[in-house]
Amino acid sequence: MADRLLEGKHILLGVTGGAAAYKAVALASRLTQAGAVVDVVLSEAAMRFVTPLSFEAVTRRRAYHDMFALPADIDPQARAGGVLIPHIALARSADLVIIAPATANTLAKLAHGIADDLVTAVVLAATAPLVIAPAMESHMWEHPATQANLAALRARGVVQVGPATGHLASGASGVGRMSEPEEILAAARLVLARDGDLAGRRVVVSAGGTREAIDPVRFISNRSSGKMGYALATAARDRGAQVVLVTAPTALPDPYGVQLVRVESALEMRDAVLAVLEGADALVMAAAVADYRPVQVSSQKIKKAEERLTLELTRTPDILGEVADLRAAGRGPRVVVGFAAETADLLANAQAKLRQKCLDLIVANDVSAPDAGFGVDTNRVTLLWADGTVEPLPLMSKEELARLIWDRVQRLW
Repeated sequence: MADRLLEGKHILLGVTGGAAAYKAVALASRLTQAGAVVDVVLSEAAMRFVTPLSFEAVTRRRAYHDMFALPADIDPQARAGGVLIPHIALARSADLVIIAPATANTLAKLAHGIADDLVTAVVLAATAPLVIAPAMESHMWEHPATQANLAALRARGVVQVGPATGHLASGASGVGRMSEPEEILAAARLVLARDGDLAGRRVVVSAGGTREAIDPVRFISNRSSGKMGYALATAARDRGAQVVLVTAPTALPDPYGVQLVRVESALEMRDAVLAVLEGADALVMAAAVADYRPVQVSSQKIKKAEERLTLELTRTPDILGEVADLRAAGRGPRVVVGFAAETADLLANAQAKLRQKCLDLIVANDVSAPDAGFGVDTNRVTLLWADGTVEPLPLMSKEELARLIWDRVQRLW
């Protein structure tokens, strides 16, 4: 499916000689599926692991490896004295350059400006941003020379993704495993979003359902999956915002390029949200924060002895209420968006919350609906504005809804 950030972008994917080169085929495929125009350049060593044909099959474009072979659709501006220059042509066409895997040898070349093959020559000639995904054996990764080369590249603005810790080609386990294609894809989005319409904005998003402890084993919680909050954080990142995601426990992967603050209870959520609000342009409270918590938390597991167990509950902090007080004192975020998850009287309950919490916008959804409640990938909501406007929306994916909510936040800004 086409990606709004990647669609039509010209991505140059450099593949160098590591065992992780097989992952680069999957990366090229994902980039192409997202709508990018992908040109692959392989080093001679890379072709010991994968073939140009593998990349041509997934990108439907020629893959390059010969320093002196001319690209078929070369940029006419790449002529120099009537001679076509392959690495200049490829470099000039790129919106983004990715090197995956980036071996220790390749990192050393890039750090020192060596251009002795098509991959390194293209990087040296390119003015587009550069993303590298290092992959090597742990001792090579930890060597001071490799770390110095990486530091030099990062100082020039190169974006580094990984490496991860895991099973290595040597048979050992340790740091040096190339990041997965999805993470590299997220890094590409992050780089391309630098000039997005939310660039320069700092936003805070909350997600997930809080857990209120009963004893060391048990807790009270709710059915929130965190999917809506994570979609909001990712959508803001993909439009250039600096994003802080305050999240209760979820089963979702960490969004790349987002500052993550992990919490469990409503009290922890309250403290974390208030701690990161300084300088925020917007707060979007998508978390399902518990309304009540046990008055007493047992220090030991409660044994099954009695027929009944009675818990005394007390109210949890009103996070949005405290944020409203901050804003009244001139210290809160410019825009605050809340969520109202209801099972009855949707609009009446949402409008009451909108007024009581002094929100700019509230997103009301009926969580009893099978296609729009907790844990599903779609949502059907109604937006209620502080000025009385009511905007019902059709069923859509949570990713689509997240983008739409940021459109509305921009309108409020």
